[in-house]
Amino acid sequence: MIPFHHDHVGSLLRPTNLIQAREQYKSGIITLDQLTSVENEEIIRIIDKQKQNGVLGITDGEFRRSWWHFDFLGGLDGVEYYEKETGLNFHKMETRKEGIRITGTIDFSSHPFIEHFGFLYDHAGDAVAKQTIPSPNMLVYRVDYNEEIYPNRETFLKDTIAAYQKAIQAFYDAGCRYLQLDDTAWADLFSEEGHNKLRAKGLDPAEEMKVMQYMINESIAHKPEDLVITMHICRGNYKSNFFASGGYDYASETIFGGLDVDGLFLEFDDERSGSFEPLKYVNRKNLKIVLGLITSKSGELEDKEKIKARIAEAATYVPLEQLCLSPQCGFSSTEEGNILSEEQQWSKLRFVKEIADEVWK
Repeated sequence: MIPFHHDHVGSLLRPTNLIQAREQYKSGIITLDQLTSVENEEIIRIIDKQKQNGVLGITDGEFRRSWWHFDFLGGLDGVEYYEKETGLNFHKMETRKEGIRITGTIDFSSHPFIEHFGFLYDHAGDAVAKQTIPSPNMLVYRVDYNEEIYPNRETFLKDTIAAYQKAIQAFYDAGCRYLQLDDTAWADLFSEEGHNKLRAKGLDPAEEMKVMQYMINESIAHKPEDLVITMHICRGNYKSNFFASGGYDYASETIFGGLDVDGLFLEFDDERSGSFEPLKYVNRKNLKIVLGLITSKSGELEDKEKIKARIAEAATYVPLEQLCLSPQCGFSSTEEGNILSEEQQWSKLRFVKEIADEVWK
């Protein structure tokens, strides 16, 4: 059943030759077709590597992307990907100076990600092909807004929902049955610092929590019955750094009791994520909770018995059969990747499977 008892978030470390090919393309040394050929070759390889290491929900590693979110969002109608004067401020560094802005009416007509998924689907064989995209909240809270195009925010929200409904149907029509919405916007609700960031934009945290819930639930309201949609809540992942801290407490009733997703991938790898107590608000037997207890930010393996003990602790709030295990985030949310080796990455994924096999016998 999806999500699987041992699962992963999606992104994987980019191999050296893919990194080199992307740089050569940016420099004009190779063509787009030549870059695509390298991407295809490496995605076929990474599909096989995932199978060899026991991964059940197979992704393309997000190998065709530079960012986990901007590439998809910048491909929507009415949105443009562009270079900025400043990057995003993470715990110990600033990201690349790139972002997205509104240029017209938001819509979904066609998108390269549909073709990208088709390639994954065609090469995944009998494995489940998993597609990851940023949630609609990422457009709402990470785009450079344009009041001339959207003087009414409600119209912007409704257009975004309509675009996502079309995108979800397009992925389904391409064969997708496992779709994940990646979302860092919720992290703005997890601390007073995050609340202050929202207030600085003239937004009220309590009201924005309702907006976030509305965007998710309305976007997936018409999903086909046999399409599983999960959401991954993250506190930032860039070169093994983070940008937010705080437990789920403030938004727990909404996240665990008010969202219509089929599963939640949750960061629980260190003290920045708080306790399991907010899980008491899980009120559906068909909601899978994927515990991100294994960090993707470093290569060192955790203590297996401690991870098992934490799963047992979580099971005091949610029945064990509703729980799953995964790394807390992807290994390469941006093309730069986290600070660990590819072999350490595979070791982490094998470790997740090993623990899951022992817990859910």
